[in-house]
Amino acid sequence: MFYKLVSRNSRRGRKENGLFFSSLLISIIAFYILLSLSHQDIMVFLSKMESDAVDRLLSLIPVFYGFALFILFFLIYYASKYQLERRRHEFGVYLMMGMRKSRLFVMLLAEDLANSISALIIGLPAAFLLSELISLVTARLVGIGIVGHRMSFSPQAAGLTAAGFLLIKLLAFLILSWKISREQIGSLLTEIPETAKNRRPVPVYMLCLLAGMLCLAAAYRMAIRGDSWSGIDAMGQTLGLGMLGTFAFFYGLGVPIGLAARLGNDRGLRMFNVRQIQETIIRRSSTLAVCSLLMLSALCCLGTGISIARFYGDSETHVLDYTFPSDGTEAGVTEIRSTLAACELDTAFSNLFEIKIGHIYREEGVNPEDDLQFQMDSVMSALRELPVSGDCDVLINNLSYADHPYLISLDGYNTLLRMAGKPILELGDKEAAVYMDSEYTNEARNELLNGILAAKPRTLLAENDCYLTRTVQTTSPVTDRSITLSFALIVPDDVFERYTKGDYSIYLNGTLAETADTDGSLMDAMGAINDKLDLTGLTYESYLQNIGRQLFYMVAASYVTLYLAIIFLIIANTIVGVQFLMGQQKSNGRYRTLIRLGATYQTLCRSARRQINWYFGIPALVAVFSSLFGIRALFTGLLTSQAAQNRSGMILVSTAVILVLCVIEYLYILAVRHTSDRYLLTLMVPRREE
Repeated sequence: MFYKLVSRNSRRGRKENGLFFSSLLISIIAFYILLSLSHQDIMVFLSKMESDAVDRLLSLIPVFYGFALFILFFLIYYASKYQLERRRHEFGVYLMMGMRKSRLFVMLLAEDLANSISALIIGLPAAFLLSELISLVTARLVGIGIVGHRMSFSPQAAGLTAAGFLLIKLLAFLILSWKISREQIGSLLTEIPETAKNRRPVPVYMLCLLAGMLCLAAAYRMAIRGDSWSGIDAMGQTLGLGMLGTFAFFYGLGVPIGLAARLGNDRGLRMFNVRQIQETIIRRSSTLAVCSLLMLSALCCLGTGISIARFYGDSETHVLDYTFPSDGTEAGVTEIRSTLAACELDTAFSNLFEIKIGHIYREEGVNPEDDLQFQMDSVMSALRELPVSGDCDVLINNLSYADHPYLISLDGYNTLLRMAGKPILELGDKEAAVYMDSEYTNEARNELLNGILAAKPRTLLAENDCYLTRTVQTTSPVTDRSITLSFALIVPDDVFERYTKGDYSIYLNGTLAETADTDGSLMDAMGAINDKLDLTGLTYESYLQNIGRQLFYMVAASYVTLYLAIIFLIIANTIVGVQFLMGQQKSNGRYRTLIRLGATYQTLCRSARRQINWYFGIPALVAVFSSLFGIRALFTGLLTSQAAQNRSGMILVSTAVILVLCVIEYLYILAVRHTSDRYLLTLMVPRREE
């Protein structure tokens, strides 16, 4: 009988508190995904390419895990408190019928353990499948041929997830059960209404509201201008003003809501709804402020993380696999080819070709400031005549320093363009094409410059006429990302030899043959070739080494921020939902009075739904508004100069993320509405007054 009672109560608890149970499942999934991060395909790949950075990231996982356990404890505590508060009368009946408190404690512990085990049984397999899906999707986005995919289950991650989850569940249960055990049977059988909070004079609330808005405005201003990143003190001041402003804003928010009640009409239960909302906000202003800050943290984490990951995911087209720098002589290139052939590595490459890069030869003793090797006054004049814009200003600034450009040989670069599937360049003796590394330009700047190049502007190259033509080229001539040319000229080979006078660097580029990729994973194929190349003593750069740090930023931004955003979001929404339902339960006398006055079930449901919309909407709207400034501030402080070029695109992505999270908020509202409707239905049954 006892076990049947425990089983029935557990099933009923999961059914009546689906929102809380779903939040627990999401928490379990988030815990496992984070703890199993080291087993993800992309992390296994990065550990070989960027081992130091990966080790530092993985060393922070216990910190995130402990922090998440700490804040998740409060979610479980409040949700469990709501569940136990709803069953106070039931516990009093058990004790009145002769059940000992120790027996009641064991029953509640068994129910809690059954719910926890059910959550783990459902959550861990779901977490494993979702982890595999994320790993597969990440590998597909990065390139399944680069990373490969292998299914892997982490017993350690599963064990730590279960242990941490059960620990905080048990701790919350012990605290709440201890409070229940101290109450007498009479107090359990009697409903205790929520105590009214002392009201302050109206001017106090108005001053708090005004002070809160001023503090928030100051925090927004410091964040947008980038002052927050000038030092720890400035960052602390910004965060302090933001949090203080949020608490003060919510504390004083009850007054304008009360004024709104007086200005509107009194149809239906409108006045009742407004007074309920006003009372709830005044009584729980601190809770709503904390939940709004958690929502803001979730929005900033996810919006910024996905935007940065989206930027770092937009890597250049993969063309070259290896680059071998030589000593700048044909003999040096011949020696590299001979070494590769001697080690039977020449067959591993489908194509090996040379690209020459050099400077215009300068006579010894010539002052560089007096020797302007390249002048493009016509291009600069055309840029200054364009409409004023940020991209135009950046171009003018960058090109003003391009008086000593690099030169790139045409034949080698055309070979690169053929391999990339792009049209080759055809240049005359007095023509040159412009090359700019993608780190120093973007599509908008390229369009501006291409419009000028279409007119074939006349420039001076070593005091000789040179006409710039074609379009701006951005395909990198080597795989080594440490060699980034802000500005270079692509010229015919004979012109290249004449200007450099044989003083240049030669890079031998290659792509892997299809036979070298034996198992479908570019990582394994390159790893095997790297092991052989290390024995030859040759200096080389590979494609995987160059994208390693880029992928690390993408993974760090996506995994960590996604994890924190999920934790913050479920905690904030669950606390808001639980607080509303607890307040609704404690004010059931008001609903019963409305029922006696003739209010129907549908009328009560509409009233409660409007209250839920406001109760969720106010902290969510404040969080969304603040996130517009928070995300912009994070972009200001975290983005590199290259990443900042795509700031407008990142803001659009962040806006889309905010809209998605608004949809998630709506789903939470629907869940709380459903629970509220079920509770109101129980109030429709007449009860005997004792």
